[in-house]
Amino acid sequence: MPALSVIIPTYRRSTILALCLDVLEKQTIAADLEIIVVSDGHDDKTAELFAKPRWRLAVRFLEVPKSQQGTARNAGTAVAAAPRCLYIGDDIFLDADACAKHAKPIQPGAAMLGFTTWDPACVITPVMRWLERSGWQFGYGMLTEYEHVTIPVERQHLFTYTSHISLPTVTAKAHPFREDMTLYGWEDIEWGMRLRHAGVPLLYEPSARGLHHHHIELEQSLYRMRTLGASAAALKKKMPEFDRVPSGWKLLAYKILSLLPTYSGLHKRAFLEGIGEAEKA
Repeated sequence: MPALSVIIPTYRRSTILALCLDVLEKQTIAADLEIIVVSDGHDDKTAELFAKPRWRLAVRFLEVPKSQQGTARNAGTAVAAAPRCLYIGDDIFLDADACAKHAKPIQPGAAMLGFTTWDPACVITPVMRWLERSGWQFGYGMLTEYEHVTIPVERQHLFTYTSHISLPTVTAKAHPFREDMTLYGWEDIEWGMRLRHAGVPLLYEPSARGLHHHHIELEQSLYRMRTLGASAAALKKKMPEFDRVPSGWKLLAYKILSLLPTYSGLHKRAFLEGIGEAEKA
């Protein structure tokens, strides 16, 4: 039996996926890993990687009809054989000992969040630095007092980042991702809310490190924020308890701050635009 099942959803990113697998091959427990790559829709170049795989890893390649990342993760989870599952993105490059730490966490029954930051091999733009500081992407700055311990239950769902998180496979199979979300964003937070309700604790382990090999310019970031706004509004209609859509005084604050020509103002404006577009649809 493998020690850890690493589940990687992907779509039309064969080059970065191959680099991700190169990094996994250097893990200290590489021989004990089960790698499950799930293509969210068919892609010839991705499929070609596994026709004659160059890795010594135990890799299983699946394809699902084009849907979204949650569906792909569910497909990978369904066939996982290890006691724990680790979800990562296809552009996450893990430190050599990260998988070993996920395979044997301090609290075996807990979900475990690893640390992720931008890959310095990419050109890190000012907006990328802002995204990290603000918590709109990688809110690890808000977790410094919870290093090596569980995150408070009332806040843990805000940090169930599926770019780098593990949990017992039996728990993952019992709590699949929603498959009715067609827009990018929030499927991990919604999943985290259900894990919280089920009493699954979330441990933060900053020594399990990964690098996000991705480059973002301002326009790309604002486009992402519009999508996140639209996705949040759509999920709110399906799940009234979803708490990421601002209302009341918070909505008023968002509207006021969105008038400022700062990164925060521009992103809040894009987020509200996305919400407005979804509510009109």
